[in-house]
Amino acid sequence: MQKLIIEGPNKLKGEVEVSGSKNAALELIPASLLANSPSTIRNVPNILDIRNLLAIIEDLGGKVSFKENVVNIDPTLINSYKPSRKLMGRLRASIMLTIPLLMKFGKVEIPFPGGCNLGKRSLDEHFNAFRSLGIKVKEVNSHYKISTEGIMGTTLNLNFSVTGTANALIAAVLAEGTTIIKLASAEPETLNLIEFLNKMGAKIKWLEGHILEIKGVKKLHGTEIKTIPDRIEAGTFALAAIATHGDVIVKNFVPHHNDAFLFKLREINAKFELGKNFIHIKKGTALKPTKIRTNCYPGFPTDLQAPFAVVLTQAEGISEIFETIYDGRLNYLYELEKMGAKIAIENSNLATIYGPTPLFGTDIDTLDLRAGATLIIASILGQGESQINGAEIIDRGYENIEEKFRKLGARITRVESEGAKNLF
Repeated sequence: MQKLIIEGPNKLKGEVEVSGSKNAALELIPASLLANSPSTIRNVPNILDIRNLLAIIEDLGGKVSFKENVVNIDPTLINSYKPSRKLMGRLRASIMLTIPLLMKFGKVEIPFPGGCNLGKRSLDEHFNAFRSLGIKVKEVNSHYKISTEGIMGTTLNLNFSVTGTANALIAAVLAEGTTIIKLASAEPETLNLIEFLNKMGAKIKWLEGHILEIKGVKKLHGTEIKTIPDRIEAGTFALAAIATHGDVIVKNFVPHHNDAFLFKLREINAKFELGKNFIHIKKGTALKPTKIRTNCYPGFPTDLQAPFAVVLTQAEGISEIFETIYDGRLNYLYELEKMGAKIAIENSNLATIYGPTPLFGTDIDTLDLRAGATLIIASILGQGESQINGAEIIDRGYENIEEKFRKLGARITRVESEGAKNLF
């Protein structure tokens, strides 16, 4: 186990460059396995989830290289339809390997995927879509047996599910006939995946609103793609600057990917300047309270509600957070309470934050990777020393996060801690 030791308070100042999108890369890499030749994916973040995913592919026989944020994958050598139980248990995104393996072998056996514990994150949405496409799914003990005699185009309703849309796209591009996806995710990461699949030879187009049409093709070829910047990491650093009354330029920030986030920054009276690919957070006046309601894109992203909560502890008045995507994603608020935040946690989805309140360093636990980044911000803001247990969890989603914060002036170090609580 490792932990982060942070001495606060500090006002962040300087420039930070955002890495490629974790969520996009975790869809692009599995999609590359559909091709009959190698692919190159650029701007891939060097994070634990990516390394774990590539390890699974290598274990299956695929040829992989990962250097300087560039992934090269040759899927033609994959020789197994049974991914490692140990490796699959490390990340939930491993479910994305199901369809590529199914297309190669006609069957696949996968153990239950891992990842952050965020309440009821059922795989039913994926399996219901699979069955509609002619795929058989059977649960046996602690794994799934999945098989097909041929994927057939159909009409799917996906309720804006991000991973569900990605999985359905990956299945439909090589299906027999045409697939219509209604209520499809339109997140920037989904658009990145569609761009990649179309460059590989797929035939995907938007019809209207959230409706996708996919005409199945016989084969896909390898190609190149650049992963979009990580809007969650960008928002995290922007919020850290606001919380600490700092002056920070966040590079690789794409304004049109962040409309709902920017709307809330204006609402709380944050001072900032936008450029084509950056946001400059400036020291502003008193922050105003607001209400955060997470929703599917283009609504407010669930992955930014936790770091936004730290900012709201410093706003003058009463704020509210309503989490609509995941149950149990407000548990990090108990850690903020340990630091002195005044919060009324109404239930697993609703909380009220009273500000402004000073925060104080203490011993706190990382409950999931977004909560971990949130506690880093709170610790930089807080008075005194904080010790954040479970630094490895944060590594799943952020590339060199303590180095980036240190460059901005944070006093942060990582140490081994054999006595720390096992949070996995």
